[in-house]
Amino acid sequence: MTPQRFRLAFLMLLTVALITGAALAAADNGFDLSNPLVPVDEIHAGGPARDGIPSIDEPKFVAAREADFLRGGDDVLGIVLGGVARAYPIRIMNWHEIVNDDIGGERIAVTYCPLCGSGVAFAAESGDRPLSFGVSGLLYNSDILLYDRETESLWSQIKRQAISGPLAGRELRALPLTHTTWSAWLREHPETEVLSTDTGFRRDYTRSPYGGYETERGLYFPVANKSRRYHPKERVLGVEIGGQYKAYPFAELSKTDGEVNDRIAGQPITIRFDRLNESARAFDADGKQLAAMTGFWFAWYAFHPDTTVFRAPRG
Repeated sequence: MTPQRFRLAFLMLLTVALITGAALAAADNGFDLSNPLVPVDEIHAGGPARDGIPSIDEPKFVAAREADFLRGGDDVLGIVLGGVARAYPIRIMNWHEIVNDDIGGERIAVTYCPLCGSGVAFAAESGDRPLSFGVSGLLYNSDILLYDRETESLWSQIKRQAISGPLAGRELRALPLTHTTWSAWLREHPETEVLSTDTGFRRDYTRSPYGGYETERGLYFPVANKSRRYHPKERVLGVEIGGQYKAYPFAELSKTDGEVNDRIAGQPITIRFDRLNESARAFDADGKQLAAMTGFWFAWYAFHPDTTVFRAPRG
C-alpha cells in the first residue's frame, strides 16, 4: 500500500469511528453505561435528548381556589409531608415527568412516567448527598430513566435504583404518593397547594401529548417480560414489602366492597379502593400509608414477573 493510500484508508477508518462514536453517544444520550446493572440492549432512546423533556426545578404553587385550570375528574399525584399537602396535576406531569421540590426543608422528587402510568415520589438524596434529577431521554422496560445532576448516574423509576454510573446499586427511599382525581384530593385536603401551570416553559397543558395511549393495547417500546393476564394498561396498585411483590388490579378491586385486608411477607396491610375515582392506596397495621405504586399492569409485570396477584373472592 502506497503512503497516499494508507493515509486515505486511515482517514476513512477515522471517519467511520467518529460517526459510530457519535451514533453511540446519541443512542445513550451521552451517559456512561460501562457498569450497567441491567442489559444495555434493553435500554432504549425514547426520542428526546437529555433534558429534551425539561424537569421543573423551581416549582410554583397556587392555592386550591386558584387552580381553575383543573376539572374534578382530572388526575393528580398527591403527597402530604409535615402537614403540607400538595397536588401535581398529571396534565403538567405529562410534559415534564419530574418535579424537584422542597417541602418543609425536605428535598423530594415527584416523578411520573406517562408510558407506564407510574407516579413515584422519592426523598431526593443518596446517603447524605442531596440530589437533583433530570429526564435522561432513555427508557428501561418502557419506564423513565432519571439521572442525577450531581453524578450523572441513571436511575430506574420503578426499580427505585441507580442502574449505572457512580451510584449504581444505590436505592432511593420512596414516599407515599396518591394517584387520584382532583375532586377526591381536594375533598380530603381542602388546604392543598397545587403545582402551577406557570412552569417557566411554554406547553399546552390542556392536552396530552400521548393521545389515547393509556387505553390502547400497544406499547411504544419493548419490555423484558409480558403477561396477557390483564389488559396491558390495566391500572394496578403494586406493593413491595420485604422483597415480596403483589399487584392489586383495579379490575379485581372493583369487585370488592372497597377494602381488602391482606398480608405480604407476614405483615398485615389494608388496601382501600375508591371505585368512583379509580384510586387505590395501601396502609400498614397502624393505618400509615405505604409507598405503593399505581401504574399499568404491563409495567409492574415487566419489572416484577414473580409478582403475586390479588384475585377478588368469588361470590
